[in-house]
Amino acid sequence: MFMRVDKLLIELPMPKKQDPNAGAALQELLGGKYGEMSTLNNYMYQSFNFRSKSKLRAIYDIVASITAEEVGHVELVANGVAMLNNGPDGDETGGTDISDAPFSAMQDIRLAASFLSNGGGAMPVDSNGLPWNGTFVTTSGNVIMDMLFNFHLECGARIHKLRVYETMTEPTGREVCGYLLVRGSVHAHAYALVLKKLTGVSIEKMLPVPNIDLGRIPECQKYLAAGRHRWLYTNSPSDYKAMAGIWGNGETALPGDPPGELEVVEGVPDGGKIPDLNGLASAFTPEYAPEEMFEIAQKLYAASR
Repeated sequence: MFMRVDKLLIELPMPKKQDPNAGAALQELLGGKYGEMSTLNNYMYQSFNFRSKSKLRAIYDIVASITAEEVGHVELVANGVAMLNNGPDGDETGGTDISDAPFSAMQDIRLAASFLSNGGGAMPVDSNGLPWNGTFVTTSGNVIMDMLFNFHLECGARIHKLRVYETMTEPTGREVCGYLLVRGSVHAHAYALVLKKLTGVSIEKMLPVPNIDLGRIPECQKYLAAGRHRWLYTNSPSDYKAMAGIWGNGETALPGDPPGELEVVEGVPDGGKIPDLNGLASAFTPEYAPEEMFEIAQKLYAASR
C-alpha cells in the first residue's frame, strides 16, 4: 500500500513571472519518454510483478522504495509546471471581463492546451503535448534485463533533465531539474550496484552518463552538500531495509561527487511546503465567482470543528 504526505520533496521558489513556455519545457520531465511517469510506472509494475521476493529481497526493496520516491517526483514536476503556468500572482477575484480576451497571450505559447483544457495545470504529456503511454513500460520478469533497462532509463532521464535545465533561466524549473539530477544519479547508481551484485560487472564505473559533473550545476550544490547523493530512502516507516545489503555495505559515492559511504535512510525526506496557488478567475478555476466557493468552504470547515 502507499501512504501520502502533504509535502513536496523539496521547497520550490515561486516564479518571478508567469512563464508558460518554461512550463511546457518542464512537461518533458513529466510525460516524456524518459520522464517521471516512465520511471514511476516501470518500477511500480516491476515491483508488482517481481518474482521470488523473499529470496531476492534486497533487490526487490530497492525497486519498491524507488517506486515510492518516483511518485514524489511526479508530484514535484507537476507542481513546478503549475507554478510556472500560474506565475507569482493569479487573479483570484471574481467578475473578470471575459469579453476582454484575458487569455489572448495563450495563442502564442507552445502548449495552449495547458490553459484551454487544463486551466494552467500539469498533465501526463511531453513538451509537445503528446500523451505519455504504457508502451514505455518494460517489465520482462527477467531481473537482470529489467535492472539493465532501469539503468538505461535513469541515464536517459539524466540527459533529459540536463537539456531541459539548459532551456531555462528562471529559478522554479531549474530547482526542479537540479534536485532531480541529484536523485536520478542516486537511482542510476542503485541499479548499477544491483547489476554488479548479479553479474560481477562493475557497471557503476560507467557513471555519470552523460558525463556532466553535478558540481558545475549551482542548483545541485546544497543537495550534494547535505549528502543526498549518498542517501536512498526506504519511503516506508518500517519496510524495505534489506536494500542496505546493496546500497551501503561499504559502497561509496561516485567519483566526482562529495565523498562518503552510501546510506539507507529510513522513512521519507523532510520535504517542503506545497505551494498554495491562487485561482484564475479567467480560467474558471476554481470557479468564475470564487468568493462563493470560499464561503461554502469556510462553512464546511467550521462544521468539521
